[in-house]
Amino acid sequence: MPTRKGNAQWNGDLKGGNGTVAFGSFTGPYTFQSRFEEGDGTNPEELLGAAHAGCYSMALSNMLAQAGHTPTSVKTTAQVALEVGPDGAFISGIELQCVAEVPGIESGDFAEIAEKAKEGCPVSKALSATPISLFFELVS
Repeated sequence: MPTRKGNAQWNGDLKGGNGTVAFGSFTGPYTFQSRFEEGDGTNPEELLGAAHAGCYSMALSNMLAQAGHTPTSVKTTAQVALEVGPDGAFISGIELQCVAEVPGIESGDFAEIAEKAKEGCPVSKALSATPISLFFELVS
Protein backbone atom coordinates (compact mmCIF):
# COMPACT_ATOMS: atom_id res chain seq x y z
CA MET A 1 0.00 0.00 0.00
CA PRO A 2 1.28 3.49 -0.74
CA THR A 3 2.19 6.00 1.95
CA ARG A 4 0.25 9.27 1.60
CA LYS A 5 1.57 12.67 2.57
CA GLY A 6 0.47 16.19 3.21
CA ASN A 7 2.49 19.21 4.14
CA ALA A 8 2.10 22.59 5.76
CA GLN A 9 4.11 25.74 6.28
CA TRP A 10 3.41 28.39 8.91
CA ASN A 11 4.92 31.88 8.85
CA GLY A 12 4.98 34.19 11.85
CA ASP A 13 3.37 34.02 15.26
CA LEU A 14 0.10 32.28 16.10
CA LYS A 15 -2.36 35.17 15.84
CA GLY A 16 -0.69 37.29 13.16
CA GLY A 17 0.87 34.57 11.04
CA ASN A 18 -0.42 32.59 8.11
CA GLY A 19 0.28 29.37 6.35
CA THR A 20 -0.56 26.94 3.60
CA VAL A 21 -1.50 23.29 3.67
CA ALA A 22 -1.16 21.03 0.67
CA PHE A 23 -1.88 17.47 -0.39
CA GLY A 24 -2.39 15.99 -3.83
CA SER A 25 -3.60 18.78 -6.09
CA PHE A 26 -5.04 20.84 -3.20
CA THR A 27 -3.24 23.84 -1.74
CA GLY A 28 -5.05 26.14 0.66
CA PRO A 29 -4.30 28.99 3.02
CA TYR A 30 -4.97 28.91 6.76
CA THR A 31 -4.75 31.49 9.52
CA PHE A 32 -5.59 31.90 13.19
CA GLN A 33 -8.96 33.33 12.08
CA SER A 34 -9.77 30.38 9.78
CA ARG A 35 -8.99 27.96 12.60
CA PHE A 36 -10.28 29.57 15.78
CA GLU A 37 -12.78 32.12 14.43
CA GLU A 38 -14.68 32.44 11.14
CA GLY A 39 -12.00 33.70 8.75
CA ASP A 40 -11.34 32.78 5.14
CA GLY A 41 -9.23 29.74 4.42
CA THR A 42 -9.14 26.20 5.68
CA ASN A 43 -7.92 24.57 8.88
CA PRO A 44 -6.65 21.20 10.07
CA GLU A 45 -10.03 20.23 11.56
CA GLU A 46 -11.83 20.83 8.26
CA LEU A 47 -9.27 18.70 6.44
CA LEU A 48 -9.56 15.99 9.08
CA GLY A 49 -13.34 16.07 8.65
CA ALA A 50 -13.05 15.66 4.88
CA ALA A 51 -10.66 12.75 5.33
CA HIS A 52 -12.95 11.08 7.86
CA ALA A 53 -16.07 11.60 5.73
CA GLY A 54 -14.33 10.15 2.68
CA CYS A 55 -12.96 7.17 4.56
CA TYR A 56 -16.29 6.41 6.23
CA SER A 57 -18.26 6.66 2.97
CA MET A 58 -15.90 4.22 1.27
CA ALA A 59 -15.85 1.79 4.21
CA LEU A 60 -19.64 1.79 4.49
CA SER A 61 -20.08 1.31 0.73
CA ASN A 62 -17.68 -1.63 0.81
CA MET A 63 -19.30 -3.28 3.81
CA LEU A 64 -22.78 -2.85 2.31
CA ALA A 65 -21.67 -4.40 -0.98
CA GLN A 66 -20.02 -7.31 0.84
CA ALA A 67 -23.36 -7.91 2.59
CA GLY A 68 -25.11 -8.04 -0.81
CA HIS A 69 -26.51 -4.49 -0.75
CA THR A 70 -24.60 -2.32 -3.22
CA PRO A 71 -25.44 1.31 -2.42
CA THR A 72 -26.56 3.80 -5.03
CA SER A 73 -24.93 6.58 -3.02
CA VAL A 74 -23.39 7.30 0.37
CA LYS A 75 -22.86 10.93 1.38
CA THR A 76 -21.16 11.73 4.68
CA THR A 77 -20.41 14.98 6.47
CA ALA A 78 -18.00 15.01 9.41
CA GLN A 79 -18.29 17.86 11.90
CA VAL A 80 -15.08 18.21 13.90
CA ALA A 81 -15.42 20.20 17.14
CA LEU A 82 -12.39 22.19 18.26
CA GLU A 83 -12.37 23.58 21.79
CA VAL A 84 -9.88 25.46 23.91
CA GLY A 85 -9.38 24.34 27.50
CA PRO A 86 -6.89 25.01 30.27
CA ASP A 87 -4.29 22.84 28.53
CA GLY A 88 -4.83 24.39 25.08
CA ALA A 89 -6.84 23.50 22.00
CA PHE A 90 -8.20 19.99 21.48
CA ILE A 91 -10.67 18.11 19.29
CA SER A 92 -13.57 17.29 21.58
CA GLY A 93 -15.61 15.16 19.21
CA ILE A 94 -16.49 14.21 15.67
CA GLU A 95 -20.04 13.80 14.42
CA LEU A 96 -20.55 11.75 11.26
CA GLN A 97 -23.78 12.49 9.42
CA CYS A 98 -24.54 10.03 6.64
CA VAL A 99 -27.31 9.87 4.06
CA ALA A 100 -27.33 6.65 2.04
CA GLU A 101 -29.45 5.22 -0.73
CA VAL A 102 -29.28 1.44 -0.55
CA PRO A 103 -31.93 -0.50 -2.50
CA GLY A 104 -33.50 -3.47 -0.75
CA ILE A 105 -31.88 -3.22 2.68
CA GLU A 106 -33.82 -3.29 5.94
CA SER A 107 -33.19 -0.34 8.27
CA GLY A 108 -31.93 -2.57 11.09
CA ASP A 109 -29.41 -4.26 8.82
CA PHE A 110 -28.26 -0.87 7.56
CA ALA A 111 -27.85 0.46 11.10
CA GLU A 112 -25.70 -2.52 12.09
CA ILE A 113 -23.42 -2.16 9.07
CA ALA A 114 -23.23 1.64 9.47
CA GLU A 115 -22.00 1.26 13.06
CA LYS A 116 -19.45 -1.37 12.06
CA ALA A 117 -18.14 0.94 9.34
CA LYS A 118 -17.79 3.75 11.90
CA GLU A 119 -15.62 1.52 14.08
CA GLY A 120 -13.73 -0.07 11.20
CA CYS A 121 -12.74 2.72 8.82
CA PRO A 122 -9.00 3.48 9.06
CA VAL A 123 -9.52 7.15 9.95
CA SER A 124 -11.94 6.24 12.77
CA LYS A 125 -9.33 3.81 14.07
CA ALA A 126 -6.65 6.50 13.95
CA LEU A 127 -8.94 8.91 15.83
CA SER A 128 -10.14 6.38 18.40
CA ALA A 129 -9.11 8.61 21.32
CA THR A 130 -11.75 11.13 20.21
CA PRO A 131 -15.49 10.53 20.75
CA ILE A 132 -17.13 9.78 17.37
CA SER A 133 -20.90 9.82 16.99
CA LEU A 134 -22.91 8.65 14.00
CA PHE A 135 -26.25 9.85 12.68
CA PHE A 136 -27.63 8.35 9.50
CA GLU A 137 -30.59 8.45 7.19
CA LEU A 138 -31.52 5.68 4.81
CA VAL A 139 -33.34 7.09 1.76
CA SER A 140 -35.00 5.39 -1.18
